[in-house]
Amino acid sequence: MASVERKRLREDKLRVKNWKRWGPYLAERQWGTVREDYSEDGNCWNHLTHEQSRSRAYRWGEDGLLVALWNTQDPILKERLYGLTGHEGNHGEDCKELYYYLDSTPTHSYMKALYKYPQSPFPYANLLEENKKRWVNEPEYELQDTGIFDENRYFDVSAEYCKNTPNDILVRYIITNRGPEKASVHVLPTIWFRNVWSWGTNRYCYIEPKPKLFQVSVGKVVCEHATLGIDQGKLRQNSFNADNDEDNNVPNVGPFYWEVDVDPQGVQPDLLFTNNDTNNEHLYGTPNKTRYVKDAFHNYVIQGDITAVNPQREGTKCAAHYILHLEPGQKAEIRTRLYYVREMPQKTFGKAFFDNVFSTRKQEADRFYSEVIPNKSRNEIEVVRQAYAGLMWTKQFYYYVIEEWLQGDSTQPPPPACRYWGRNSDWRHLFNRDVISVPDKWEYPWYASWDLAFHMIPMATLDIQFAKEQLILFLREWYMHPNGQIPAYEFCFEDVNPPVHAYSVLKVYKSSGPKGKRDILFLARCFHKLILNFTWWINRKDLEGKNIFSGGFLGLDNIGPLPTGGFLAQADATAWMGFFCSIMLEMSLILARRDHIYEDMASKFFEHFVAIVDAINKKDGIGLWDDEEGFYYDHVRNNQQTYPLKILSMVGLVPLFSSLVLKEYDLKKYPDFYKRTKWFLEHRKDLAKSISFMSQGEDKKAYLLAIVSKEKLVRVLKHILNEEEFLSRYGVRSLSKHHREQPFTLHGNNSYSVRYEPGESESKLFGVNYLLIENLYRYDYFYGDSLKVECPTGSGHYMRLRDVARFLSDRLTDIFLPDFKGYRPCHGHNKKYAKDPFFKRLILFYEYFNGDTGKGCGASHQTGWTALVATLFKHLFEQKQEYESMSSDAGSEGEISVDM
Repeated sequence: MASVERKRLREDKLRVKNWKRWGPYLAERQWGTVREDYSEDGNCWNHLTHEQSRSRAYRWGEDGLLVALWNTQDPILKERLYGLTGHEGNHGEDCKELYYYLDSTPTHSYMKALYKYPQSPFPYANLLEENKKRWVNEPEYELQDTGIFDENRYFDVSAEYCKNTPNDILVRYIITNRGPEKASVHVLPTIWFRNVWSWGTNRYCYIEPKPKLFQVSVGKVVCEHATLGIDQGKLRQNSFNADNDEDNNVPNVGPFYWEVDVDPQGVQPDLLFTNNDTNNEHLYGTPNKTRYVKDAFHNYVIQGDITAVNPQREGTKCAAHYILHLEPGQKAEIRTRLYYVREMPQKTFGKAFFDNVFSTRKQEADRFYSEVIPNKSRNEIEVVRQAYAGLMWTKQFYYYVIEEWLQGDSTQPPPPACRYWGRNSDWRHLFNRDVISVPDKWEYPWYASWDLAFHMIPMATLDIQFAKEQLILFLREWYMHPNGQIPAYEFCFEDVNPPVHAYSVLKVYKSSGPKGKRDILFLARCFHKLILNFTWWINRKDLEGKNIFSGGFLGLDNIGPLPTGGFLAQADATAWMGFFCSIMLEMSLILARRDHIYEDMASKFFEHFVAIVDAINKKDGIGLWDDEEGFYYDHVRNNQQTYPLKILSMVGLVPLFSSLVLKEYDLKKYPDFYKRTKWFLEHRKDLAKSISFMSQGEDKKAYLLAIVSKEKLVRVLKHILNEEEFLSRYGVRSLSKHHREQPFTLHGNNSYSVRYEPGESESKLFGVNYLLIENLYRYDYFYGDSLKVECPTGSGHYMRLRDVARFLSDRLTDIFLPDFKGYRPCHGHNKKYAKDPFFKRLILFYEYFNGDTGKGCGASHQTGWTALVATLFKHLFEQKQEYESMSSDAGSEGEISVDM
């Protein structure tokens, strides 16, 4: 019997009920982003700083914390998370807060998160000054390092949300004093409208009626908006969709109500009102356009300025002001509720009612995840559940219209003229106004297209519809460039990332149902646009026209202009293109089951794949394989000369990611493709040697399309499985440990050195480890018992490749599991996370990990591709039927179309 949450997902898909209208779509940082940057030098971090953020209205979005707070000590009302900009942190942008995503269903019918708020003054200056002193090879100075959590002198602030109906949202905050003494805290649940009224008109928007919040009775506020909150960017799902124009013209059929309950002592909180408008007087010394401005609550609570809030009790921003005095260990519960006027309850609050609804939604969430997560230990379930929670919470409303951004707004000072030819100026077609899965809502509060492709793999397990919609979205004409490029990320949309979108499309397609019942329409829609993207790659990145590619992917290829001049022929870029070809080939064959016209495309991608394989493996100086060392290297091409950059890095591992098994029995179902392929194998033996062949009888012939031959695979795996090179206790490093003693240096007018540093050597690409593991299963499906390798290298212990894959998967998942002393490698030797009962079950999903210790590095809440760990925990690949799906899906019978 399907869970209640599955029923909600069906209702939302069919638009019977809009369960996803309200969700965690608010960014954690809008200040310091490219969208809000109207400077001449393009320094977004300096143009709108954290210090300014409480006083300036944002143009393109909003940010905020779970609830606004003041500990009676801070100089700033805590309305948003603090962190360092790219110039301030020794490792770039860096959030300096402790918060955790604990739970969420796909429809956000139940959600829970936790914020740890210090009771002492927040150490803004100390964090900034100490991190500025540190070099890039030193660890970051974190909030815990300041000693502010000593003796547990902090508040746990838990925020839970559940939906009674799609438009009736119940919220409860539980604030707990973890400290040894009585402590006071101000809590301000806040509701506000995104500022859509201060910017004037342009070709893309009209003047919207200014929304309004006003008090109608004790603890009750009316929320009036022309589109029922649909254009409230912080909470709206899919606010722009060219295929669903009715969402852009929703009539005003009634307001929402926001109510707040009494505090635990029965005292009704004050309702404070102001406007979400810039405080020009404070920032620029010019008159304000309205008396009541964005930072009014800060001035009222901390500075005691009672004139800062509107006595008429109306505006576009409202907060309920609770003041709690808590004994050690004491908890206080605060309840609020947002509901549609036509669903007005007879009684808004009541502990029994609230507790019952929350209990029911929590049980429904548990039931849903019990279907998703296989039987595992409690520790494993906790990791997977929080990984999925983070994936759900990092959906964000993303609004960015390039033409409008370049030109500026009619009521604002015009941007500098140089802007019109600067950053992202070639993307004037781009119109983004959607809820999108982002890598991290503080450090990366914008989409990254290749991150998103990996996000959708675990997302497909939870919400297949959202996964499909996200992948299609980036192929639509208001995202994809007319030349076929997929936008990378807002700092530089034209940047080049690995072409993994097609891979994700195929994975999501295979998750859309059992064979014979998969969503073939989704696959076809994506395939046609992906051909445009493939053509862009071929035309732009094959500089010599010899099937050897460049493009700026990973490792040394990010260094920009080479110190020796010339250009870089990249092993990873070339291998990624082979990977792209193999995916498009498999898609072509799947689609050809319904329409034989796709057989022509299959032949095209087959021959192109073989040409790339031949080019990368050539031995005449053009190829990138080093037969002496058994590894793939980038090569510098300069003045008709070529020489390898002998760096043992992830660059040389990417060729292993391409492997496609084609069975002759299935190929005969495609007569045109089969005939062309047989001709090719017989008449182009110079290229056909790249294809591995295995036969177990006439009816069991199989072909392996892979960049690496069996012999090359074994030799590269010897490096990968060597603990003195790539193999870490916690996965596969992105740079070989070999370079600790033997750093690589490239000499020229300038020199560039590569040395092993464990904190920077574990792959930043959790998805790349995932791809390696998946393809080892594919290779095993083809080679079976005929191929065993020494694992680890030098151990004398030989394994089948499926066992090697399981071995690597276990090492990756161990990053998040506690050892017998309670220490999780991802948290390092942090005693608080190991021993403290209020920390030990909290898990952070970092951007990347130390190559020697497994300690998390980079963005601590990067829950996008790191959420792939949930898929690794499932170990679904161990099943024989999953081996079948590792090979081509081309033999599937009876594919049917499933409407989006």
